[in-house]
Amino acid sequence: MIVVADTSAISNLISIGRESVLESLFGGVTIPPAVENELLNWHRDIPDFVTVMKPVDLDAVLSLESELDPGEAEAIVLASELSADLLLIDERKGRIAADRLGLRSTGLLGVLLQAKAAGLLGSLKPILGELTERAGFRVSPAVRSEFLKLAGELE
Repeated sequence: MIVVADTSAISNLISIGRESVLESLFGGVTIPPAVENELLNWHRDIPDFVTVMKPVDLDAVLSLESELDPGEAEAIVLASELSADLLLIDERKGRIAADRLGLRSTGLLGVLLQAKAAGLLGSLKPILGELTERAGFRVSPAVRSEFLKLAGELE
């Protein structure tokens, strides 16, 4: 399975010490150089299961950078070039751009739901708490409610 990631999912999971969930689910994750730079701005190391690969079509990257940040733009172009099975991206504008290119995408919350379904994680409610408190992950009350409902953990 080819999985390309933007910064958010990896960075947030590193912040709470749960980055191994990505390796357990996907084996490996590929990121473009802009995402590598963003990760290294926040974290000392990048996990060993993460591979850095540069997108080839720099014109496509530049075109997407008119609406997205460099990490998102490079990740989307790289996912398209690799015919990735999945793109990990949280930002709404990025997901819309990925959808325009026919890419299958999910965000951090989708990854957590997959990990729970695979038996890799127990309750997601405390993990969501860690993400908001320690990693600064933002989620609206409506999305939080829907997420916990999907996880079977709605109060």
